[in-house]
Amino acid sequence: MVQMLKADNLTEFAAVVDAGSISEAARALDVGRTSLSRRLSHLESRLGVRLLHRETRRLTLTPAGEELYRRAQRVVVDVDAAWESVRKMDTIPRGPLRVSVPDARLAAADLFVTFAEDFPEVRLEVTMTYRHVDLIGEGIDVAIRFGTVANESLVTRKLSTTTSLLVASPAYLLRRGIPSTPRQLADQDCIVGFAGERTPALTWPLLSGGSIRIPARFCAEDIGLRIAAAERGLGIALVPRALIAEQINAGQLRPVLEDEVGAETPMNLVFVDRTLMPPAMRVFIDRAVRFFSKRVETARPPNSFEVVEPK
Repeated sequence: MVQMLKADNLTEFAAVVDAGSISEAARALDVGRTSLSRRLSHLESRLGVRLLHRETRRLTLTPAGEELYRRAQRVVVDVDAAWESVRKMDTIPRGPLRVSVPDARLAAADLFVTFAEDFPEVRLEVTMTYRHVDLIGEGIDVAIRFGTVANESLVTRKLSTTTSLLVASPAYLLRRGIPSTPRQLADQDCIVGFAGERTPALTWPLLSGGSIRIPARFCAEDIGLRIAAAERGLGIALVPRALIAEQINAGQLRPVLEDEVGAETPMNLVFVDRTLMPPAMRVFIDRAVRFFSKRVETARPPNSFEVVEPK
């Protein structure tokens, strides 16, 4: 069991890697070279792994060293930000801010671009993945997620609630017919996500309670890929209305069994609790909550629903 290892160990290790030599790092940290080398060897001994290959003119990271360096960088940024915040009592948003969103349609310019315009000292990085990222391990400050947040170590701020509903392309419904009851979904091609790491989700929720079993024709973790599959006529998909507003309004996707199958899906902002939250992170969270609380779903299917063969 590793004991008595502190943030200073990570700071010194990161400084050695950044400087490319123990001598340069010692000068940057204003410590003795021998002392720093000894502490680095002590760190490797306590961890039980070699972090650096020491050669005459260079240092090379081992795989374990690369992993520790990646995580140490995050610690160094947080420590520096904390000291700087206390030292200057600075409330001006600045520095890196990393945000993960599950779909490009949620990366609204009115939120993200306007934020970057208003705070030019913030280096904003927006990544898009439907996968639930490891906020600490992957260095993400804030993430937007659909559904219930099971990780109790994360702080959750509710942004809005969207309706998940079944949709299919007009071409698919023309070819396969429109199901009139949930039971008829057993004879349809269904586009699903995963219920577990490798287990396709084989049930869809009923608005009246309970669920209905369905067959999986196409299974993908990425919700954008499931939407694309539905647009291309591969089958019926269950997706949040907020992500398909344009397709519904344009008639590219049609709701199916809208009054019988679906669920209310929360959209949350999640982040790791911090005693000293960087100003950029705090301001972005407040803005995101206000922005999405005012955002109303505008997807409304046409009054009449007629499947017409595409030209």
